[in-house]
Formats: sequence, structure tokens, C-alpha cells
Amino acid sequence: MAALNLTHSDLSTFILMGIPGMEDVHVWISIPFSTSYIISLLGNFMVLFVVWKEETLHKPMYLLICMLALTDITKSSTVLPKALCIFWFNLKGITMGGCLTQIFFLHTVSFVQSAVLMIMAFDRYVAICNPLRYATILSNARMAKLGLAGLVRAVLFMLPLPLTLSRLPFCDNHIIPYMHCEHMLVAMISCGDITFNKLYSLVIPFVLMGSDVMLIAPSYGLIIRAVLRISSKRVHQKALNTCTAHICVMLMFYTPVFFISLTRRFSEGIGPHVHMILSDLYFLIPPMLNPIIYGVKTQELREKLGKYTCRR
Repeated sequence: MAALNLTHSDLSTFILMGIPGMEDVHVWISIPFSTSYIISLLGNFMVLFVVWKEETLHKPMYLLICMLALTDITKSSTVLPKALCIFWFNLKGITMGGCLTQIFFLHTVSFVQSAVLMIMAFDRYVAICNPLRYATILSNARMAKLGLAGLVRAVLFMLPLPLTLSRLPFCDNHIIPYMHCEHMLVAMISCGDITFNKLYSLVIPFVLMGSDVMLIAPSYGLIIRAVLRISSKRVHQKALNTCTAHICVMLMFYTPVFFISLTRRFSEGIGPHVHMILSDLYFLIPPMLNPIIYGVKTQELREKLGKYTCRR
């Protein structure tokens, strides 16, 4: 009741319900959430530390892995600490400013991550299809500039989201039936015109992520063609192994994004718990598994990680 009274007493506060209908087991639900968050932080910070300490890893590919680790840390840290506060302490209130900040970081990080995955595909294409010119085409400085360009692109396209939401009127309903603020979730509880928000949330992901995917696809088409022309089985296998980790990470990123977008817009008959599960998997699984995948599949990184984790 205290949470519901906030909707009338403080119109600048939203109420995040966590997982509606399962309030009695929120403490138990928090166990996989907190566990995955701890594993995600430990894994990604370990990758950042090892790459920073080992000069032999100061290469474009590992710089991209560090960018991916930073996006994973930011994405999970934007959602999970607040979710755990809801599960453990029933702290469901979030200010308008906090909600808009969460929305901005969530969407910005997602588009930065998509850009990093696209750059990774280009990196693998040059490494396999044009290895003799790899060092001249892709330097650390050039990778840093490409990553910065991806960040600037995401920020510019995502700034309108909190700005337009801050101008919408909100009446009595300030309850968000999720554990985090999301652009369309907040827009849908507004009592104003959200036509622009609906169009923007549909067009921009298609333009940005769609363009990234359209660049990734031909890169891997050329990679597969080049790999099939390799006669040596050992070289053939090594070339494929360098791409396996990246493909796994891409599938874990784009698959839930694709299904979340479809179920939220075109599947009205699907229950709200399906949307929540998909959203939760997006925040829990990739940040936890990405450092494990790269640690296992990338031999040089695996050896350096073993140097620190297996030290007596």
C-alpha cells in the first residue's frame, strides 16, 4: 500500500513492481539475479585487468573485447542493483530523473554494443581475408576511434528519448510492471500523445541495429568463402575458431533483442511474464557468459587468464 500511495503523494516518482504476482518469492528470485551479476562483474573486470596488465594483449581484437566488457558491466549495473533493492528491501520507488537516466543508459549501451559487434566482424574479416595488411588497416588508435564513433552515434540517437519522455504528462498511473524503466513502458503509462515515441522506438533500432547486421552479414559471407578455400585443415580450423566466440556473442545479443521487440509490438496475446523473462535473460545471460566465451575460445586470452587465476 505504501508503494501505491506514492502514485498520489509524489507525482515525480514511478513505482517499479519487480515481477508482479510473484512478490512472495522475490527473495528467492534474487538469488540467480545476484549470482549472475557477481559472476558478470568478476568475469568482465578480470578480462579488463588481464588485457591491461599484459602488453602482448594490447592488440585491436582485445581492445574490442574490453569495449564489450565495459558495455556488459554498464548494462547489468544499470538494471540489476535497483532490481535487487526491489527484491530484498521492497524499494520500488524511482524518481523521474532516475528513470530517464536508466532509460538513456540502457538504450545507449545496447546500441554501442551493437556497434562493437559490427566492428568485431570487420576485424575478423580483415584478419582472415587480408592478414598481411591487418596491422596497417586496423591499429589500436583506429579501433579506439571506431569505438568512439559508435558511442557518439548511440548518444546522439538516444538523447531524444529522455527529452521527449520528460515532456509527456503523467496522470495517476505511475506504476511500471517491470523491474526497470524502459522507453515504451514509461511512454505507455503517460496520458499524453505518444505517437512520436512509438515511431521513434520502432524506426531507430531498425536503422541502427539493422545497418550493423547488414554489415556483419556480408563480412561473415566473405569470411566463410575465404575459409572454404583454405586447403590446410589445421589453418582451416584455426580460422573458424577465431570466429566462433564472436558468433556466439552476437547470437546472445541479437536474438533476445529481436524477440523482445517482436513480442512487445506484435504479440498482444502473450502474457506479460513472457516479456519479463525475455528482458531478464537479456540482462542476465550475455554479460555473464561473454567473458567466459572469450576466455575459453581465445587461446591467448585463456592462457593469460590462467596465469592470474591459477597462480598459487
